[in-house]
Amino acid sequence: MISKPMSDTQKTRQHWMSVMAKSNSDSLIKLSNVYMDQQDFENIRPAEVGLTQIRGRMGGTGSQFNVGDMTITRCVVQSAKGHYGHSYIAGRDKNHALRAAQLDAMLQDPTHQHSLMENIIQPLAHTLATQQAQKANNVAQTKVNFFTLVRGED
Repeated sequence: MISKPMSDTQKTRQHWMSVMAKSNSDSLIKLSNVYMDQQDFENIRPAEVGLTQIRGRMGGTGSQFNVGDMTITRCVVQSAKGHYGHSYIAGRDKNHALRAAQLDAMLQDPTHQHSLMENIIQPLAHTLATQQAQKANNVAQTKVNFFTLVRGED
């Protein structure tokens, strides 16, 4: 199966959906509350909790195997302008899934996209990058460099 390259629109949407899914629920809701007053959404698939199976590969390249199950919450909404918003969130936070789906629908509307990207997605992405850098720094401090001394024997 030959896959088509992703368009810039798909990459942008993939980015904002990833940021919202990985962000702290309270931060996402707090930053977006200002935009929700004048919006109307229809629940197509109300937020619901379920399981998904996680797969892994030995060494990252070997045969696939089932690692285990993970709880996820998913939601689908439709905005008054007809845009569908989807979300899949790790864990059981229905409010997080609902707000991410609502924002996904709003972000597809050009009249809201720039403002939402600037005031919600970029600050959340910055927070995630800072947290990731801090975590990498903490891990790097525990790194052990092993080396082998060559002895003069053959």
